Amino acid sequence: MSQLPKPYQQFRQDHPDVYKAYESLGEVTAESGPLDIKTRELIKLGMAAATKSESAVQSHTHRALDAGATAAEIEHAIMLGINTLGFSTMMTALTWANQAIANRSK
Repeated sequence: MSQLPKPYQQFRQDHPDVYKAYESLGEVTAESGPLDIKTRELIKLGMAAATKSESAVQSHTHRALDAGATAAEIEHAIMLGINTLGFSTMMTALTWANQAIANRSK
């Protein structure tokens, strides 16, 4: 996703050293294992759904698409949480992801 949400941009501006360390930790963690970027983003999407974070679901939807995931793969990644998260949480996350996909198409 090319543009961070405004609160993230503000945090990055106000605390550049902390933000740089945060970004570095994420990069090192991502590169330390065998998962490819698309798989990592689909997993992170599921985690975002579990935390009920609209901005994280939208961000990781965009990142998953950027990594080559299809809309069907994104939907499946979220639907896998139906028993763990509950139907309503899964549907909420699915709605957010579909909105992100639709907004991207505009």
